[in-house]
Amino acid sequence: MSTEKFERGLAPGALLLCRAEPDAVAAVAPLLGERMPLLRAGEGWSVIVPEGGPWRDGGEPVDRVVTGWAAALAVGAPWPVLALWWDADRAGYTLASGFRRPVGYVWLANGTPVGEDEAMRTFAARLGLDPVLDVQSLDRLTRPEPDADRASGPAGAGARARLRGLLAVLARAGITLPAGLDPGEGAERLGATARALPDVRRTETAGRRHTDGPRPTVEGPDPTAEGPDPTAAGPRPSAAGRRPTADWTRPTAAGGRLAGWMPWTGGPGARALALAQVVVGLPLTVWGLRRHSGGWTVAGALLVGHGALGVAHGLPGRT
Repeated sequence: MSTEKFERGLAPGALLLCRAEPDAVAAVAPLLGERMPLLRAGEGWSVIVPEGGPWRDGGEPVDRVVTGWAAALAVGAPWPVLALWWDADRAGYTLASGFRRPVGYVWLANGTPVGEDEAMRTFAARLGLDPVLDVQSLDRLTRPEPDADRASGPAGAGARARLRGLLAVLARAGITLPAGLDPGEGAERLGATARALPDVRRTETAGRRHTDGPRPTVEGPDPTAEGPDPTAAGPRPSAAGRRPTADWTRPTAAGGRLAGWMPWTGGPGARALALAQVVVGLPLTVWGLRRHSGGWTVAGALLVGHGALGVAHGLPGRT
């Protein structure tokens, strides 16, 4: 039997787990600038399935790309984002939560841990995991396997086993990955699997809205009710009798509570979030450039661009 598949290691791939319902995730996913499959991943969790463009076409390491994406999403939303990633040499995770420094852990392809134990405990605390049972299970993932160097089997099997062990702990926090989304599979295969699953939707890019899901509607006037004074100021129906356009500053089924904070609304919440994104994105971009880190540079640029869009929409005189 050929040993090629045992030497090649894991094909690069990743999963972005968000502690929010798919509607809420879809509202902020345009920050990432790419359309990707989005699915429910358990009670109160969703998963975005990257299809590998940035590291397949741009040559950027998968861990840097998804770490930047997780940070961008976490700053733009009030829930944490967990990025699981892997490649031929390593596997690991990064947890981003608000403006706090992301925390992560790494295993080599054979499963040897190379992260810091304190990072695992910080990870558990930020997700609200059980400080005894769950932390004990996570601690076992930080201990070397006695026969890791001599273990037989496909390259990357040890790292894949560590990720599965991590997900087993996270299952107690409500995470259940959809069928076929197995850590260790390549991004292209994961994307194809995700697209074939029921209830899948695709995230949008900035400037594209509501192409896959239901559009928000505005109820028409009650024909039996007394109408408003026709001389009063305000919007009037067109000659064709069309309904007034939807008010994007109000929560919708697609955006939930976050809809009023999105840049296209131009509301006070959107302006505040946009300014915060610019303030965070500028130094993050500079820091990424100095460290020659493409992932952090992209994350900073996404935040600056998205924030600038929000500021522009909030300028006086815009409609």
